Amino acid sequence: MLTRQISIATPIFLMIFVIQESVISQFRLPGGGFSILMIFALTWAVLSETEVAAVIGFAAGFLMDLSQSASGPFGQWTLIMLMAGYAISYIGYGDDNVRANATGIIFFVVIANVLVEIAYVATGVLLGVSAGSFVQVLITLFGMSIWALLVSPILLPVFSRLHAVVFDSRSAL
Repeated sequence: MLTRQISIATPIFLMIFVIQESVISQFRLPGGGFSILMIFALTWAVLSETEVAAVIGFAAGFLMDLSQSASGPFGQWTLIMLMAGYAISYIGYGDDNVRANATGIIFFVVIANVLVEIAYVATGVLLGVSAGSFVQVLITLFGMSIWALLVSPILLPVFSRLHAVVFDSRSAL
């Protein structure tokens, strides 16, 4: 079962990464744009158990570290996304009001997106990466959260369907 899930999830993650790098990152959107890979990973983390969400966070963070637009040291995104995936799954796990409600999932994903970006800036400053002015960082954080709020409801049905294809264990009769 685990081999089946990994063999189906790996091409999906790689496809989302290629879409992010070849299409989404080419758009110059006001306020910093959005990361479809981060939205995808956080959505899957909300829908998954804590162990699966940690692995998903690790894989997404690793791919985000491989991105050409990553300005921090290698492993920074991996660590942050691993912790974010586990945390968002731990907070939402067992609460059927979150999993059964699209508004709850979108709320968790947008809030987690903002917190992940804040953690990335904070750890980047601790590691010596230049972050820019405080006002520019606030504008970028606000813009990215607005874009995540606009894009998440559009992509949620697709991402939840993909999650069901990979992790649903119902047998076909």
